[in-house]
Amino acid sequence: MTTDTHTTHTADEDARNRDIKIYVNGDLVHRDDAKVSVYDSGFMLGDGMWEGMRLYNGTWAFFDEHMDRFFNSCKSVSLDVGIDKAGIMDALTRTAEANGMVTDVHCRLMLTRGVKVKPFQHPSLSQSGPTLVIIMEHSKPVEALQSKGIRLATVPQVRGLPMAQDAKYNSHSKLNCVIACLQAEQAGADEGLMLDPHGFVNTTNACNFFIVRRGAVWTSTGDYCMNGVTRQKVIDLCRANDIPVFEKNYSLYEAYGADEAFLTGTFGAQTPVASIDGKPIGTGTRPVTQRIRELYKALIAEHTGG
Repeated sequence: MTTDTHTTHTADEDARNRDIKIYVNGDLVHRDDAKVSVYDSGFMLGDGMWEGMRLYNGTWAFFDEHMDRFFNSCKSVSLDVGIDKAGIMDALTRTAEANGMVTDVHCRLMLTRGVKVKPFQHPSLSQSGPTLVIIMEHSKPVEALQSKGIRLATVPQVRGLPMAQDAKYNSHSKLNCVIACLQAEQAGADEGLMLDPHGFVNTTNACNFFIVRRGAVWTSTGDYCMNGVTRQKVIDLCRANDIPVFEKNYSLYEAYGADEAFLTGTFGAQTPVASIDGKPIGTGTRPVTQRIRELYKALIAEHTGG
């Protein structure tokens, strides 16, 4: 097992996070006092949905896109959010203001089906309404990742078929990805590269995955991966800036032989991949990835007024 594992969510330490206030069903409490019931359906069954968002210059980046995904996911599993998008924004604003947060902030918004009257599976046992928790932290990705890159290992755990558990659900039930993460760690890598049910390259345990071959950007078809907001922004930026981009099936053969590879996610934006299964990716130069990073930074600045 590697002793220097880092991930796409590795952040610089910030002492301010020791005293953050967390939103729990309308109350703002110190992190040490933020608690939910052991009868909560999220704790008991992983029955809930969540979103990860970033605050830049007082603006939540791509809030509408995140809320579209969040409310669509909740509707799909008959989980009543209890408030509308404006209510979510109000809760986010209250939490940010209580913590004096303006920029370089990462948020995990979590909604579960709520407290159960008995410790069993059936959703009807959650009768007191949903549990809404918002955790915000001062958080910046470690800059060293941009030069060092992430080491991936292909793992046995796959992203499954939609009728098993659709990967488009950003659900609290993350065991599939946790297992993939463990398998990667045991292989001496930072994160796991997961295949789809047909053996094509799909995603990692935490992020969407892209490769670059001869100046063209490739990613999976999207059939078996999280419908990432950052993933879609990268695809849109490529199309708007004459960078060839393809959503397609491809195998490890193409991934191993790529000139560049990178991951996308709300926290890290675009994080380069150094190697897959011990095989270095390209020569270490990443001109296409760098251009996409610059285009994405400009998009964030335009969107948030930064």
